[in-house]
Amino acid sequence: MAERFFAINQISFSKNDFPLEGDAHNKALHLTVKCKGYYVKRVMVDGGSEVDICPFSTLQRMEIGTERIRPNNVCVRAFNVIKRDNIGEIDLILTIGPVDFEVTFQVLDMDTSYNLLLGRPWIHAAGAVPSTLHQMVKFEYEDQEIVVHREDEQSIY
Repeated sequence: MAERFFAINQISFSKNDFPLEGDAHNKALHLTVKCKGYYVKRVMVDGGSEVDICPFSTLQRMEIGTERIRPNNVCVRAFNVIKRDNIGEIDLILTIGPVDFEVTFQVLDMDTSYNLLLGRPWIHAAGAVPSTLHQMVKFEYEDQEIVVHREDEQSIY
């Protein structure tokens, strides 16, 4: 037990990490990321999603050509279990905090409340620990803890 208590390189959250409104909120966790020279707002981090999702409209706004979309056989179901048509998948480089991540997104032609959705594939690949309560994501990079706050606050490195 003592070994766990004094271990280094552990990610944790405390009351000091609460947003200004404290714990009295019910907000989803949205970040701002950089992709292809664009700052993309309303990037939802959702540990309940089995896939990373990019709405087709987001690709259009970033002027990314459809020739980069690869066909695939992934079946995507929305939270209400309705099957969504999957156009294919695309690899995008996202800068989150000071780190670049290559993320494979499923491209869907649907209206969403987010511009990108980072689900379990990105969360696990990055070793990230998202906290909707604290409105931030923490992960390690080059032996440093990286903290990325929700989109309306400055990122701290």
